[in-house]
Amino acid sequence: MKALILAAGYATRLYPLTKKYPKPLLEVGGRPIIDYIVDKLSAVAGVNEIYVVTNSKFIAAFRKWKRSVKPAKKVTLVNDLTTDNRDRLGAIGDINFVAKRKKLQDDLLVIGGDNLFSGKLDGFLDFSKSHAPDVSIGLYRLKHKKDASRYGVATLDRQKKITSFQEKPKSPRSDLVAMCLYYIPRKSLPLIHVYLQGEVRRADATGSYVAWLKDRTDVFGYVFGGAWFDIGDFKYLNSAKEKFI
Repeated sequence: MKALILAAGYATRLYPLTKKYPKPLLEVGGRPIIDYIVDKLSAVAGVNEIYVVTNSKFIAAFRKWKRSVKPAKKVTLVNDLTTDNRDRLGAIGDINFVAKRKKLQDDLLVIGGDNLFSGKLDGFLDFSKSHAPDVSIGLYRLKHKKDASRYGVATLDRQKKITSFQEKPKSPRSDLVAMCLYYIPRKSLPLIHVYLQGEVRRADATGSYVAWLKDRTDVFGYVFGGAWFDIGDFKYLNSAKEKFI
């Protein structure tokens, strides 16, 4: 199994902090955010390589970071060749880019590079493998339903299959939100390419892909406990700095 950390965004909501520095390398608790993610992925026995997809603007910063760490698993940087927010490929575009560039034939575990959570990945992977070849996603239950309007919002049936998915709805149907954590079995990888073909698709929003996918095949959701921080702006970055251990 391969793992992919999405780190090619330009984080404009955190300007000027991220104008010349990538968000996944910002420090929380004295360590870059990406270090925590690499630690979690390195603890997964089935992962034999970790890809980090970034861009031409920030590739040098990630090369410097890579020289400074000694991860337990092989880490490979991938440059998606974009230079600013206007020509970004988006999360789905980057998954597709890496899949094609690296000719992936393995199951793929995808995680956002700004994703901090306290739970382990073992339970999610056991759940996901039991539902293969269908895709599974990580979900988190918010304390306040109204806050779900910032995220992709899911509802589940008793079998944990996603029955509805809304991308940043004004009136959320549930308090379950997507964490930017995906298990994509190799048989399902070609569906990303299908999604990006034909009519205009939102390549920058993984939630739009999930909404499209669940109407064509089963998609399952695993609910994490513990703490979770999606570091999209200064409010959530500061919250992570105060509370994440």
